[in-house]
Amino acid sequence: MRFRTKLYTSIGSLLLFITIIVMILMNMLEQSTVKMNVVINELNERIEIASTIKDETSLSSNVLNALLNNREAALNMDLTNAWKNSNSSLQIAIESLEKRDTQEKSQELISKFKSLHESYRNMGEQALMERKINPNAELTSAFLTDMERTSQRMVQMAELLHGIQEQGLKNELLRSKDTYNWAVENIYIYLVVGLIIGISFAIWIIKSTSNNLNKVTDVMKQAAASDFDTLPRIEISSKGELSEIAVAFNKMAQALEKHSRIEKQVKEEAEELSWMNRKIAQIATLYPEVENVQMLAEMLITKLIPMVGASYGVFYLKEVNKNDQYLTRMSSYASLSTEQERKQFRLGEGLVGQCALLKRPIHLNEVPDDYLKIGSGLGEASPKTIMILPVLFEEQVLAVMEIASFETLTPIQIKLLEKVNNNLGIKINSIINHMKVEQLLQESQALTEELQAQSEELQMQQEELRTTNEKLEEQYEASKQHNFEIQEFSAALEEKAHQLELSSKYKTEFLANMSHELRTPLNSLLILAQILSENGEGNLTNKQQEYIKTIYSSGNDLLNLINDILDLSKVESGKLDVISKELELNQLRDTIYSQFSPIANNKKVHFSIDLDKALPMTIFTDEQRLQQILKNLLANAFKFTESGSVSLQINSVMKKITSNKGEEQRLEQMFAFSVIDTGIGIEQEKQESIFDAFKQADGTTSRKYGGTGLGLSICRELAQLLGGFIEVTSEIRNGSTFTLYLPNRQMNNNIVTISTARTEAAVSVEANYLVNSDDQVLKEGSMLKHGKSILKNKKILIVDDDIRNVYALTIALENYDMEILVAENGREALQVLQEHPNTDLILMDIMMPEMDGFEAIQHIRKISIFETIPIIALTAKAMKHSREECLEAGATDYISKPINLEQLFSLMQVWLFTKEG
Repeated sequence: MRFRTKLYTSIGSLLLFITIIVMILMNMLEQSTVKMNVVINELNERIEIASTIKDETSLSSNVLNALLNNREAALNMDLTNAWKNSNSSLQIAIESLEKRDTQEKSQELISKFKSLHESYRNMGEQALMERKINPNAELTSAFLTDMERTSQRMVQMAELLHGIQEQGLKNELLRSKDTYNWAVENIYIYLVVGLIIGISFAIWIIKSTSNNLNKVTDVMKQAAASDFDTLPRIEISSKGELSEIAVAFNKMAQALEKHSRIEKQVKEEAEELSWMNRKIAQIATLYPEVENVQMLAEMLITKLIPMVGASYGVFYLKEVNKNDQYLTRMSSYASLSTEQERKQFRLGEGLVGQCALLKRPIHLNEVPDDYLKIGSGLGEASPKTIMILPVLFEEQVLAVMEIASFETLTPIQIKLLEKVNNNLGIKINSIINHMKVEQLLQESQALTEELQAQSEELQMQQEELRTTNEKLEEQYEASKQHNFEIQEFSAALEEKAHQLELSSKYKTEFLANMSHELRTPLNSLLILAQILSENGEGNLTNKQQEYIKTIYSSGNDLLNLINDILDLSKVESGKLDVISKELELNQLRDTIYSQFSPIANNKKVHFSIDLDKALPMTIFTDEQRLQQILKNLLANAFKFTESGSVSLQINSVMKKITSNKGEEQRLEQMFAFSVIDTGIGIEQEKQESIFDAFKQADGTTSRKYGGTGLGLSICRELAQLLGGFIEVTSEIRNGSTFTLYLPNRQMNNNIVTISTARTEAAVSVEANYLVNSDDQVLKEGSMLKHGKSILKNKKILIVDDDIRNVYALTIALENYDMEILVAENGREALQVLQEHPNTDLILMDIMMPEMDGFEAIQHIRKISIFETIPIIALTAKAMKHSREECLEAGATDYISKPINLEQLFSLMQVWLFTKEG
């Protein structure tokens, strides 16, 4: 934790603690005050009631005495009313006090008072009744005495009740004072406790900070006293400013250690480089004195061997004797004159000859004791290391050096040998060329003499040449006329080629536009048919579902026809890219089998793929084009096979390759991919015509089995682009065998791209689907994990000028509870986005009036809040590089029309999930 954070936390906690305590105590005081006020008010009311009882008791006694002593009738009536009112008020006061004062003593007095009051009232009513009957009658003294005694006792009880209430008020005031004093004492206690806690927390913070600072100080003192190879580290577990200082110091220490190591390494490398440059300079000083190769070999071997710390060396020069090449010893260092040391080696013979043949050094360590002996006057011993170096010039071996040492050669010594060796080839070549020049100079002098003799003969021949020149001039005039005619013919050919290029371009654009016009209505047809086929509401009959499936199937057949036509156009236009790479045959087998095994199971036809064991693990070809050919051949095999089997066999065979003239040239190793079926077969005379576009073996097969007749034509063209060809063998009712032959090419380091030289054609829709399907496979994991719930309640903007596509897409998306916004062009899309900035995803058509999809995407990406919104481009004009153009414009992904709903939903789920993540 940071020091400032600790300080603020401690002060804040202390203030908060004190505030809470003060609030609690103030609340207690307030509640005590309120309670005391309630009690005092209650006691005051009870005192007033007791006073009322006392006053009303006296008043009632006085009024009754006045009534008994007064003889006037009018006055008696007023007094009577007053006496009754007084009794009534007294009765009410007694009942009120009885309810309010629950003390046992009070209740006892009130009970007695009520009894006396009842008796006194009865006695008064009796006296008044007698006086009313006989006004002149006198009451007995005993009666009056009894009344007077009752009245006095009532007054005494009233005073006693009044005194009890006053005493209760005094007691309550004393209790309130004690409570207040207790609250004040608690406030002081809590405040003291809070201060103690706050001071303790501050002391803990200061102490922990001081300890960490001491750690930092100690480590820095150690760092100042140590070298930069190993520096101490600061270890602080707590987080805060000191922790950041520790991290920064540790990083600095690590950087200083690394810098120190690099500095030492650079210093060592510089010293080694300086040493090596000095030695090379010493060797270079020998070259100007050299006159021939023999002299160079002797001087070099004598200087170089001691320089690298070696003890033995031999220099061999390559010589050519007719068609044989030898390496002959030219000089040696510390060599013993023994018969064991050979003077000459052929290329590839021994380690010396092998070094020259391989053109790279041979380094031997731990040499056996009996391999070589290096001796002196005192004795002899075997070397530990032998190094054999080829001397090269422009990749040609000129000589070989063999060096032996008692010690292992260091890297810098080996590097010095290589540097000297590189320059040595140039010097040897220079000396050899110089010697050749001298030899040629001698030969030229001899030739000069011969030329003088031949010059006389040439003068005679010049006369004959003049006659020949005259004839040639005549022929030249005739050839000029012929060249002019050739130029005119060439210009005509260029014009024809230009017209052909324009025709091909217009054809390509026409097919692309027709593809767009056909795909646009086909898109809405397939989407709506797929939605209806799902029968989400369950209100379609079986017959209606069959009708819808027929519509959807027909639409797909139309789409396949469009794809075949575009593929054929692309092949015919001559622009088809072939990207070759290494392909595993096992992977190809698994891919093909997974795609066609369900078809085989459905048709109850046996399906197998056999690979020859002699085949290599991989082949080098275009995987996409190869799969396209095999899929087409297998699809045809299953189409024309009602029962039996279909198999794919892959072998390596020797195939005769003939030239265009039909002459046999050679046998070539080729890969053979054979698709064998037991289907209806093909007649012999029609086996060639099936490769023509829009043709099948029998016109009736198109009625029974369907198809456009383009597949085999496309396969044949693709096979030729891959450098191979297709052959077919078949018999009626005995099946067919289609074999694709491909050359056995070796893989280069770079990907090979083969392209014909003619104009660009429309891109195959199937290729675009393959590209999109790759993206879909990469993203299916997220779709399966999160399900379709991620699409719910998402706001989707559809930008398309065709109301049919908008209607179809809207229905499909609303089935997933998505909110749909619609715009007819790019300009309107920008307005809709400004009104709905919380849009989650955009489906953008490319070809639209006013502002097309490319321009609309670029404008949207310029708005900051829409820089990352997912945009999926939709287009029915599937030209080459359409996907790259959409992505460069700013689209997130790309899909071509007609739209596959499952693929569209998968892409939407992936990009919406990526956006939320």
